[in-house]
Amino acid sequence: MVSRGMRSRQLARRAAGLGALTAALLMGRAQAGPVRVPDPLSLEYPGRKAATPARVELGKTLFFDPRLSSSGTVSCATCHKQELGWSDGRRYSVGVSGRPLKRHTPHLLNLAWQKTFFWDGRATSLEEQALGPLENPDELDMPIHTLVPKLEAVPGYRRAFGEAYPGSGITARNVTNAIASFVRTLVSGGAPFDRYQAGEQAAMSPAARRGMDLFYGRAACSTCHSGPHLSDGKFHNTGVPGDDRGRSALDRVGEFQMRPYPFFQTQKAFKTPGLRNVALSAPYMHDGSEPSLLEVVRFYNKGGKEKESYGLALDIRPLNLDEPQIADLVAFLEALTAPVNVTPPDIPGDPTHQKGMP
Repeated sequence: MVSRGMRSRQLARRAAGLGALTAALLMGRAQAGPVRVPDPLSLEYPGRKAATPARVELGKTLFFDPRLSSSGTVSCATCHKQELGWSDGRRYSVGVSGRPLKRHTPHLLNLAWQKTFFWDGRATSLEEQALGPLENPDELDMPIHTLVPKLEAVPGYRRAFGEAYPGSGITARNVTNAIASFVRTLVSGGAPFDRYQAGEQAAMSPAARRGMDLFYGRAACSTCHSGPHLSDGKFHNTGVPGDDRGRSALDRVGEFQMRPYPFFQTQKAFKTPGLRNVALSAPYMHDGSEPSLLEVVRFYNKGGKEKESYGLALDIRPLNLDEPQIADLVAFLEALTAPVNVTPPDIPGDPTHQKGMP
């Protein structure tokens, strides 16, 4: 049996050097109790405008406003539903064009500390990430140069931008910064897993505790799902069938793609998703091909489905777990649930919101 002192030392080593959120989520407090999650507004974002309550509130309004789509019927919140773990429950989302997208909608939780975004990491800031769906003709189809004058025509937005960005008002940069400022506040912590790590022994079921031992031990899930957000932020080919090239389509190694290690590692490689609230955000994988957590664990237990995939990660191999062990892993993943909910805002000039700003 691991002593409390040994567990504390293990957690301290795991948290070392990973920042304030790691310490809060893994270390908790000395005694059992709620785990305190750092306020994202207190974080520093080098090279970007600091978040403020006014900017976050404005970003939330923009996030929920269908005015940001060319049809006026789709918003960011359409594909990122808070009740579904800030995903959308579909295998492939559908935007204003009516055509299914090529990849599953990723969740938006705990992204403030990430360095790349989208499944292939093509964006390097949340501001850049916000611009992508806006200008994609199959998503919101709202080029930023069209959106800015559209917002300027709404008195409520002119006031809100004036308060959030004094002296500059409604600009393309401020629009994306406001949306990014809101997304940075979507932080999930204090799940049963965190409370258990903080000393609350009853926070996780026996099955979830067995699953945790497998996750960090024999199943080696933590090789990629590491740190406080349970993601290494890197790109891996896990044996998902299909023709999507993933990260390799963006890499600059060009002709070296056909050479062996390490270049092959980006072939069909996709970013490791964080596992916070993963039980809420089915289906799974970059293509939404696995409908449930049970099927995800079975997928990895088999060592992936495309075992001869060129570039298959070296860590993907059969785990040989039995069904009770698979069920225990699912129970642990469910213990990572701590829903993040916000109150939908009043939309400026929206007649369906009686309290909306004119």
